[in-house]
Amino acid sequence: MEFGLSQDQLLLDDSVRKYLSSEVSIDVVRKIASGEQSDSDIWRGLAEMGLAGIIIPEAQGGAELGMLDAVAIAEALGYAACPGPFLSTAIMSAHLLNQAGATDPLAGMASGDYRVGIAFGDFVGSRKGTVVESASKLSGQSLYALDASADGYLVALADGRIYMAESEYLDRKLLTTIDTTRTVCELNFDQTPACLVTEDAQLVRDTLYRGRAIQAADTLGAAQYMLDQAVAYSLDRKQFNRAIGSFQAVKHMCAEMASQLEPCRAFAWYAGHAFDESTQDAAETACHAKAHLSEVGQFVAKTSTEVHGGMGFTDLVGLHYWFKRIGFNRQLLGSPEAVRHEVAVLQGLCEV
Repeated sequence: MEFGLSQDQLLLDDSVRKYLSSEVSIDVVRKIASGEQSDSDIWRGLAEMGLAGIIIPEAQGGAELGMLDAVAIAEALGYAACPGPFLSTAIMSAHLLNQAGATDPLAGMASGDYRVGIAFGDFVGSRKGTVVESASKLSGQSLYALDASADGYLVALADGRIYMAESEYLDRKLLTTIDTTRTVCELNFDQTPACLVTEDAQLVRDTLYRGRAIQAADTLGAAQYMLDQAVAYSLDRKQFNRAIGSFQAVKHMCAEMASQLEPCRAFAWYAGHAFDESTQDAAETACHAKAHLSEVGQFVAKTSTEVHGGMGFTDLVGLHYWFKRIGFNRQLLGSPEAVRHEVAVLQGLCEV
């Protein structure tokens, strides 16, 4: 039995990669990262391909595909260091709203007209109780909300309740992180009107696990790009009238990157497949995939930069966009250590 993508999934993946290759060049990434250009045109193009509504039901204008399809797309987006709210709008928000029965925003999300950010800081992080609710109004502060350009936000309270708050009624401040290809912000609430979406903490956890599976795939794609660039550079760069790729030490560096990264592809794909098949290990697999890819991705990013030598640190080559994206993915929605501890709790191996 061969475990891999179907013919339809391969065709979708190929179409997305061709679009990204033509529309998301290093120059475009550089302009968006510097603030000269927004990611709205790219997101509009992805929405026209059906990616904004990839897991949204057809009844709401979506493609109604599965998590394995989404994982394959996330890998392609990571390979291109593509800006945009794929994780927050197309995956986490779409899943939570659909499962909670709050389907009104889904059509706008599928068309790319309405972006929904994720503010799960109180539920995931160590700062608890910074957002409080009274009479359907929120007060407090939520840090590191995904997508600073969102039209609305799903805000998690420490007990797992989720509220939807429209951007026009709250104050937000752009936060600086190492990853400039995607934006995060600080949300400040002052008796901000909000609508209760769900009180089901397990649904919030399931949404979080799916987000981690997507992050694993994004890191996989970014790491694959850095590996490919290292190999290409080693064959082009000459020292002592020889390509540096012919030197044994450089060969070993590239081989070690490939040997560590290649098994991760099946790991990331299975994480998506597990959700589609509702297997009992879906949550654990997503968490382990996220934790493992975080560490392998970090190794590949570091080693690829070393292969490039001094050029690896220059903006001309631009490797740092992928390097920093991998680093940001490592911490977002839980560090490897925190995620592994969470899995141990799920399996009854330790206490909270």
